[in-house]
Amino acid sequence: MNDVVISGIQQVGIGVANLNDAWKWYRENFGMDIRVFEEKAEAGLMKRYTGGVARSRHAALALNLQGGGGFEIWQYTDRIPEAPGFEIGLGDLGIFAVKIKSKDVKASYDLYKSRDLDLLGGLRKDPKGNEYFFVKDPYGNVFQLVGGTGWFRDERRLTGAAYGVVVGASNMDKAISFYSRILGYDKVIYDETATFKDYENIPGGEQRMRRVLLIHSQERKGGFSRMFGVSYIELVSLLDKKPRNIFQGRFWGDLGFIHLCYDIKGMGNLKKLCEKEGFPFTVDSMADHDESGFDMGEASGHFSYVEDPDGTLIEFVEAHRIPLVKKLGIYLNLKKRDARKSLPNWMLKALRFNRVKN
Repeated sequence: MNDVVISGIQQVGIGVANLNDAWKWYRENFGMDIRVFEEKAEAGLMKRYTGGVARSRHAALALNLQGGGGFEIWQYTDRIPEAPGFEIGLGDLGIFAVKIKSKDVKASYDLYKSRDLDLLGGLRKDPKGNEYFFVKDPYGNVFQLVGGTGWFRDERRLTGAAYGVVVGASNMDKAISFYSRILGYDKVIYDETATFKDYENIPGGEQRMRRVLLIHSQERKGGFSRMFGVSYIELVSLLDKKPRNIFQGRFWGDLGFIHLCYDIKGMGNLKKLCEKEGFPFTVDSMADHDESGFDMGEASGHFSYVEDPDGTLIEFVEAHRIPLVKKLGIYLNLKKRDARKSLPNWMLKALRFNRVKN
C-alpha cells in the first residue's frame, strides 16, 4: 500500500431511469449540486458487464462540498434499464445501502419526515449505540444517514455526501481481507453476530447475520483527501440463508448501486497489488486505449475495475484533469502534482462555481 495513494471514496455509481429527475432529488435532499462532469457517450470499455455491447449512456458526477464522496448518476440512453427481479435485502451480494454523513441525525430525520420522504421506520442505534436511520429514494435505493465528522466547507446543510456503504458478503473473512488489504479498511469498529433489533422492518433484517463495521486506520492522503474524508465499509453476511446477487441477470448500469469508486494515485502499483492478492483488474482503460487513458470531455484520466470476493464492482480512478471553474475554462492538471499532498482548500472550494441549481 505504500506505493498506492487512496484519497477516499470518489463516488458511488447509481443506475437510474431518468438522470435529470434523480439528480434533482439528490440535490434537494443530499446537497449533491457540484457538477464535476456530465457527458453523453458510449461506455465502450464496460462491455464485459453490459452484455458484450458498447452501451450508450448519460452520466454526471456530482459532489457536495460539505464533504464525502460523490454520486456518479448513470442512465442508459439506448435501452430501458432493468430493475432487480426481487426485493433486495440485507446480506444480498452487492451494495445494499450508501451511508450519508449528517451533522445532526435527529434533525435530518425530522427534516425528511416533514418532506414526507420514504423513511424505513424510525431512528435506530447500531451495535455501538450510534443513532442512524434509513431513507429510500423514489427509485428504490436505500441510504443510511449516520453521524459524520470532518466537514470540508460549511454550506449550512445538515448532510454531506457518501460516507461509506453497506455491502453483502457470502464469506465474511474473505471480504474483510479484501477490504483491508486492497482498500486499507483494517480497523474493526464492531464485529457482532445476532438477529439485530435495529434491522427490524428492513428487508432481510429478520435474518441472523454477522455484521462487521470497518474503517481505515491510516489517514487518507492525496489531492482530494480533505474533501472526501473518512469512510466506512459495513459488511453483512447471512448465516441461515443463501444470499442473492443483486445484479444477477442484469447489466452494470441497470437500476441500483452499480459500483463503489476510489480516487487513487499509483495505478500501476495498485494493479500489481490486486494481482498479488488474487483480484486482477477486469477493466483497465489504459490498456484498452493503448496507454491513452480515457477522456470524458471535461475530465480525463485512467480508470480500472476489480471485483470483491462476491463480484461487487470496485472502481479506481486516477484523474489527470478536472474542470475547476468550467465557466471560465479553468481546468486542474493533476499529473504533475505530489501524489500524497492535499490540494489547497481554496482550490477545491473553487468547485462551487460549478454548482447546479434547480
